[in-house]
Amino acid sequence: MKPRQEPPGNKNIIGSRVVAIRKSKGIKQREFLARLQTLGLDISQTSLSRLEGQYRLVQDYEVVMIARALEVSVGYLLGEESE
Repeated sequence: MKPRQEPPGNKNIIGSRVVAIRKSKGIKQREFLARLQTLGLDISQTSLSRLEGQYRLVQDYEVVMIARALEVSVGYLLGEESE
């Protein structure tokens, strides 16, 4: 995957944190998509990339599934608590 060329968007607050957590755990985007699909959240690679770049709105149920897939709390994902 090529590095992002554009500055982050402003459509969500979790995108940058999702990238940071995913990378700190050594999870590639493709593997993360597979985890999300296993949990019942079927989104495309493009949609995930836009979410991580903060160019896409995120639904509340997606936040819950993303937190589960990353094994963190929703509060941590939202920046409300530390790990």
